[in-house]
Parts: sequence; structure tokens; C-alpha cells
Amino acid sequence: MNAPEHAIAKADFIEGMAKGMAVLESFDTQRQRLNATQAAERAGLTRAAARRHLLTLAHLGYLDTDGSHYWLSAKVLRFSGSYLASARLPRLLQPTLNRLAALTRDSFSAAVLDGDEVVIIARNVSIGGQRLMAYGLHLGARLPAHATSTGRVLLAAMPRAEFTTWLKGRELPRLTPHTAVDHKAFKALIAEVRSQDVSIAREEHELGVFALAVPLRNMQGKAVAALNVVSSAERMDSPQFQRDMLPLLQDAARELRPLL
Repeated sequence: MNAPEHAIAKADFIEGMAKGMAVLESFDTQRQRLNATQAAERAGLTRAAARRHLLTLAHLGYLDTDGSHYWLSAKVLRFSGSYLASARLPRLLQPTLNRLAALTRDSFSAAVLDGDEVVIIARNVSIGGQRLMAYGLHLGARLPAHATSTGRVLLAAMPRAEFTTWLKGRELPRLTPHTAVDHKAFKALIAEVRSQDVSIAREEHELGVFALAVPLRNMQGKAVAALNVVSSAERMDSPQFQRDMLPLLQDAARELRPLL
């Protein structure tokens, strides 16, 4: 599990709730269906405890089951739907993403960092003529931070000590032949992103998909999200495309800064 973001007194910590959330979070794109033994291993619980939590979550409607395996039900979307409908950040970013897409006919999105993944919190609405949309790039999608332009630009925005802690002992899965997985090479890559304040991912998360990202900072200088554009190899490697697109993203980031 990710380290907690807010300190809490031991007397206020509800261990049962934490375990239940760990079981719920054990479902992901790699494992959509789990039995009690698998859920226990992924959540760090005993099989008996995992089984009770699975049964309770199924009773509450957050899981479906065939009696031996469990999987997420549509009810879990209540959380993401409520967040996207009420959270301030997605609502602030949406008009900018739509404006950029209308200007260029490209695909834009904004993401935040959550542990070893980035989460898509806003993306432009569908517009006829868009050239490329990466697979799985929908609201709420979770993508590996190390292999995406948004993830790298947010990792580069971390204090160096925090980034070192994030990387220490962490496996960087190889998703395509182009994914950077060696720690030394990845550190060098992040250092380059940090110096340039821009990140380009070339077919590292998905073959045929290139992405360019910049950080979105608030008035205190903290990177609260990342803004990116997805395009093809031919366009991304075009000097003209980068000369035109990078200033467009940077201008958008500057315009958004007072609002963040």
C-alpha cells in the first residue's frame, strides 16, 4: 500500500477499514478476478481475514462473485464519479483541455501522481478529426508513472530525496521494448526531465504512442498535476510539431497556475 499522506493518531485509526480498503485495492488491470487466497496475498492478510472482507464487500454490493472468485462491481464507480463531479481540479482543467483540442485536433489529458501510477483526472471531449488516442486513456485510468510522460514529469518535480525514496527497491516493469527499466538509466532520464521541465515518452507505455508533458504548478511552485498531448511518432519527432506544441502546453500551464 502507499504511504499515508496525513498523520493520524493510533486511537483514531480504524484497522478493519484499512484492511477492507486493501482488499478492494488488490483488484487491478492485471488481476480482475481473485479468490480468497489471491486477495490475501495481494492485501497482506490471512486467508480467513481476506475471505471475511470479500464476503462483506460482496454483501455491500462493491464486489460480484460466483462463489469462489470475486470481481469489482459497477458500484465502485460511485467513488470516481463523485470525485470527478465534485473535485475542483478536474473542473478547472477541463475548459483548457477542450480549447487545446479544438485548436490542434490532438488528444490532451491531465493526470496526478498516486504511488507508482498516474491517474487521468481530465481529458478533452471527443472531437472529430483527432489523430490518436492511446488505449485506456479514459477518466480514472491508472497508468504506470515510470513509462508515461505525465508520470515522469511529476516524478522529476519531486524533491530529489523524495524521488530517491520512491525509486529505491522499486521494480520498473518493461511494458514495451522501449521502456526504461534500469535504475541508473531511469535516474538519468528523470534528471534530464527535471532540467528541461518537459517529458517525452516514446512508445514506452504503448507501441505507436508518443506523448509530451509539462507540469502544472500552483502559485507556491508545487506540481499538482501534469498536462500532456498524445500523438504519433511522425508528428512527435517533427521539429515543427515540438516547436509549436511545447509553447502551447507551457502557455496553458502558465494560464492555469493562478487557479491551482
